[in-house]
Amino acid sequence: MFKPLSLYIGLRYTRAKRKNHFISFISIMSMVGIALGVMVLITVLSVMNGFDSHIRNRVFSLAPAVSVTAGDEQLPDWQKWQGALGQFPGVLASAPYVSGQGLLRANDMVAGVQIQGIIPKEESKINNLNHKLIAGSLSSLTPKSFNIVLGKTLAQNLAVVKGDKVTLFIPKLTVSPAGMLPRFKRFTVSGVFTAGNGFGFDSELAFVNIHDAQALFMLGKSVSGVNLKLSNMYDAPRVGNLIVEKYPELEATDWTQTYGALFKAVALEKTMMFLILILIVAVAAFNLVSSLVMVVTDKQADIAILRTMGATPGLIMRIFMVQGSVVGIFGTLLGTLAGILLSLNVTHLVNWLQAVLHKQLFQSSVYYLDYLPSQLQGSDVVSIVISALVMSLLATLYPAWKAANVQPAEALRYE
Repeated sequence: MFKPLSLYIGLRYTRAKRKNHFISFISIMSMVGIALGVMVLITVLSVMNGFDSHIRNRVFSLAPAVSVTAGDEQLPDWQKWQGALGQFPGVLASAPYVSGQGLLRANDMVAGVQIQGIIPKEESKINNLNHKLIAGSLSSLTPKSFNIVLGKTLAQNLAVVKGDKVTLFIPKLTVSPAGMLPRFKRFTVSGVFTAGNGFGFDSELAFVNIHDAQALFMLGKSVSGVNLKLSNMYDAPRVGNLIVEKYPELEATDWTQTYGALFKAVALEKTMMFLILILIVAVAAFNLVSSLVMVVTDKQADIAILRTMGATPGLIMRIFMVQGSVVGIFGTLLGTLAGILLSLNVTHLVNWLQAVLHKQLFQSSVYYLDYLPSQLQGSDVVSIVISALVMSLLATLYPAWKAANVQPAEALRYE
């Protein structure tokens, strides 16, 4: 005999042709509902993972993990500090910088700018600026060349391209016979970079050689601080605290203080979307309860006969749990396969839809990206599958308990 008996009878009930086609229809709709819920949930979480990943890559392509400064003071002897900071666990590389505010003027247009004085070779160790250039090269920022690399949006606002001249004004005064005048210097645009819209990199940042910045801001051989690159970006607060504990005269600012709120919002949104969309699966599971209750009512005579033949309430309960679980398992598997396929192809589908409609659905100025990204994560798939299976199993408990409590005498009285 086929064992276990509950599995045999439960599978038999599942594939048998029922007299009541309405019950079969509800069971199929429950399966379809679970499949749709799982598919939508996997796809939505994959899209949110894609947004999160691309935003992180965009931010960390230029933003340092930790910036170490001396408060409002300049940081002298930065080579010594660079060596000392490199000894902390998790620090992969470091680079000095000079930072200051200024105004750029060209073609009768003016734009505010954040000046970053860098050593190109050192800067390449901590970020991807060298790979973000669309014109020129970072190596053009040589000492005393007074070359400048602008963000794409900033260059467009000033109507300049590589080789053009711009004038940089800084909020420091120079004494002259005509009185107090702001300091300014002519720079040559030697490169243009783009890191994408949304975070102000392209519209607010400009890079010059660190020696030129030191001369312009009258820092001598001092720098504003040292930027650090870490092996694990999430260790930034811990590393910053360790640095301040060991060197109280220093201050450490990490990326979580600048961009942490954004990533926390994305993580919270992903969690809320999971909780909201899992309700779709819960509704389908509720339909499963309804269909199984009707099956139990339809099969009361069969249940009574099984009980008179010696079947225990536990066996009857397991039979209907098997029947309901089969619907949940098949619905979850179908939804998982559909969700994985859709997640892997949703970017191409949206691009195709945009081409057909001749309309840009996603604007980088609004969504940070001009396309719909997707990144499928196995942990999300596992969580969704387990949640769907658990809800499907829980949905079978009440109908199975109701079947186990059918009284044979009452069920067979009118048969």
